[in-house]
Amino acid sequence: MVDIELKRDRLTIRFKTQKWEWMIEPRYWRNSILWVALLLVFPTVSYFVSPGLINTMISANLLAAIAIPMSLMTLGTGRVNFGPNFYVGVGGYAAALLSIAYGWGPVATLPFAILTTLFAALIFSPLVIVARGLYYVLLSLLLPFVFFEVTVIYTDIFKGDTGLFGIKPLMDLGNAKINFLVLAYLSIFIMISYLLIVNKIIKSRYGLIMATINDDEEVAHGIGVNINKVKIISFVFAACLIGIVGWFYAHYFSSFSGQTYLTFTFMLKIFLAMMIGGRTQIFGCVVGGYFVAFLEMFLIRTMGPMQAFVFPIILIIFLFILPEGLFGIYRKRRYREYFPTIHVRR
Repeated sequence: MVDIELKRDRLTIRFKTQKWEWMIEPRYWRNSILWVALLLVFPTVSYFVSPGLINTMISANLLAAIAIPMSLMTLGTGRVNFGPNFYVGVGGYAAALLSIAYGWGPVATLPFAILTTLFAALIFSPLVIVARGLYYVLLSLLLPFVFFEVTVIYTDIFKGDTGLFGIKPLMDLGNAKINFLVLAYLSIFIMISYLLIVNKIIKSRYGLIMATINDDEEVAHGIGVNINKVKIISFVFAACLIGIVGWFYAHYFSSFSGQTYLTFTFMLKIFLAMMIGGRTQIFGCVVGGYFVAFLEMFLIRTMGPMQAFVFPIILIIFLFILPEGLFGIYRKRRYREYFPTIHVRR
């Protein structure tokens, strides 16, 4: 027997032991619908006004798509990973090498990029258990740098000095502007999918367990939580999501180079997109991604080569001015639910 219950702010449907709820009061979904609509309209408007903005929007979406699982990883492990670009490199190189060696397209390389990233994440997942505080920061920071050195040493395979070229494009519709437009919507789809998945996890029972570990590991252990299991699952799952973004980069540019994605500069953009948007605030990651991408574009157009020096300085200043990020300003006025903050373990 299906039981339907309609209240002022929500619709509840019960069937046997199952229960589904939907918020129907506008204040719960109005802002989300408006922002998503704006994101969907922006590429089409840019297509007719300034097509170059589409590329910047894709970069913003991909930065957000890396920062969102990074926030989940931080929440689930209680540690800040300073080497997310390592998994971008793993997924990107896996897709690039398979595409060049066997002529595979993006559909064929995607599962292998995910499996390769999964394998790499499983190998390094014990770090979230055995390393703490500064040691974890240093070890996670070294991973992409070591990987970059490997690509330079084995340059016959990875072309670490010049990069890999000739990768099958993500799609080819015969018109460059239309390609960019479709890819912009694909990047939006990936970013919003990550947003919905991670938001669902955070608001679930598993998310509550992750928040408990993030706030106090001893308390979590005391109530019977398998801390190591939760940490490894959070770490590996988030790394796989980041690896998919690396796959996107490889097929989007039809090239992949460690000099672009395994360097400190790219890591800094990811980290600041997560922090400027708001610490572990997954919706703030979208704000941070767009802020970083469009600020970089503006500085390149106005300052030229000097932007490489000015860009990180401006972002670091914002970190000091807004410790809770840009999204924190919004949440101070509209505080509704609990979101845990980052605790770096000693």
